[in-house]
Amino acid sequence: MTNSTSTDEAAVNLSPRAKLEILGAILLAMFLFALDQTVVGTALPRIVTDLRGNELYTWAVTIYLLTATISGPIYGKLSDLFGRRPIVIFAVSLFIISSALAGLSQEMWQFILFRGLQGLGGGAVFPIALAVIADLYTPSERGKYLGLFGAMFGLSSLLGPGIGGVLTDTVGWSWIFFINIPLGLISLIILWRLLPAIRRPEAARHIDFVGAFIFALAIAPFLVGLTNKQSGQWTDPAVGGLILVGLLLGALFLWIETRVAEPIVPLDLFRRRTFSISVAAMFLAAFGFFTAVIFLPRWFQTVGGASATESGYNLLPLLAGLIFSAIASGQIVARVGRYKLLLLGSLVLLGVGLFLFTNLRADTSRPILWLWMVLVGLGIGPSFAVFTLIVQNAVSPDRIGVATSSLTFFQQIGGTVGLTIAGTIFADRLTDEIPTQLVAAGLPQPMVDGFAAGGGGGGALDLTGTGDLGARILASVPEAFRSTVEPLIPNIVAGIYQAFSIALASTFYVGVAGALIAAAFVLFLREAPMRTTFEFVEPAAEPSATST
Repeated sequence: MTNSTSTDEAAVNLSPRAKLEILGAILLAMFLFALDQTVVGTALPRIVTDLRGNELYTWAVTIYLLTATISGPIYGKLSDLFGRRPIVIFAVSLFIISSALAGLSQEMWQFILFRGLQGLGGGAVFPIALAVIADLYTPSERGKYLGLFGAMFGLSSLLGPGIGGVLTDTVGWSWIFFINIPLGLISLIILWRLLPAIRRPEAARHIDFVGAFIFALAIAPFLVGLTNKQSGQWTDPAVGGLILVGLLLGALFLWIETRVAEPIVPLDLFRRRTFSISVAAMFLAAFGFFTAVIFLPRWFQTVGGASATESGYNLLPLLAGLIFSAIASGQIVARVGRYKLLLLGSLVLLGVGLFLFTNLRADTSRPILWLWMVLVGLGIGPSFAVFTLIVQNAVSPDRIGVATSSLTFFQQIGGTVGLTIAGTIFADRLTDEIPTQLVAAGLPQPMVDGFAAGGGGGGALDLTGTGDLGARILASVPEAFRSTVEPLIPNIVAGIYQAFSIALASTFYVGVAGALIAAAFVLFLREAPMRTTFEFVEPAAEPSATST
């Protein structure tokens, strides 16, 4: 039996009001971190113009993803060793300072550096926020509150593009970072004043510095390689080469972790059926969600003619479904103590919703799209709330930080892998579909062959960008031939939009497969009753994920 007296006493000594204040501060910090993942998107064109860094455009996003993803599991382990309080206070402080510096950047390299520091601060917020709730509430109570974190994640995805666009167009892009300062300070002050200090006395003697260093070296090239896949081939050294380097270093990391006393990622956690199934299911479920959140706004902008901000708000039905189901599922588990059927049903619903999106076409009506989005949102919401609850219920209090951060880490990696696969499918399918759909739209074969000669994308002309596609196509035609091409512009645009829609629709098969495989994994979950105290009894006979 694990000694959990310190956690129990810390939670008991806090008043309900103090717990709610800490909960609010943690939710605010998490909202700021999640918001910073989406708020920058609409401002980046202006930022790279002002800072003269167009060639470094993608790194403004990639560096934040890298540092946040790499640091998450490390922070989780350190919070188990030293307690949540010093880690979360350090992380929020770093996030506030780096936000101010990002807003003050005068050069692109400065902006990228400070975005990386933001990621280092924000990388701790999400997993440790979930671990803090585990310190304050017993597993049977947590469900009431964990759903709020999934809801906050969805809300930030909804508000981010709009806030970024409004601030950039009114007071300047720097304020998308400056706004973090007063809100972050509110969160920091509350956490400094109320969050209890809980730590293990032997912490300082067991820090796996080598493992942490190799872990960072492994994840960095792996994620950069996946990111580079958007513009390269698997055989390119900057894609497949970096991914291979990451995998080899990952194997070295696993070897090291089996030989240290306090590994950054305790591998014995994966021998627990409950933990490993939850992590695998969350990894796979992220495929569909991230694909929908990233690719659907692109359809609304390219085919629907929406602005960047408007395309974000078109996701409202998806996010409304997510927020509702995340909160409701947490309440249900808190009341009835059962979760297997709930997760199974939600993942199947996610698969159904994503399958409906494989029927997307250029003329698909908005109400139909909204219905499909609601189904996807209702399907993914419980995963954000319930898998965290299951994992935290399955491990001892001194491992909650590393277990929670491992879950969120694989969620992020799953989203990145899913997007990479989906992006490859989209590009290949678009190349095949453009000639086919142009023929179906009534274009003469010589003109279709011209598009095909340009790789299915019209050569140097971007056929999938925003704005007036017909005007861009006509402007690219030599003046002598414009009178011939102009009457066919509506047919060309219709064909390209249909090809774009079919190609985008095919990406959702990745999410369908992920959701259904995740549901199959959930079938092997063994429900354990939610503990009503912080006391943890080691399940000595729990079967591993590979046992029958």
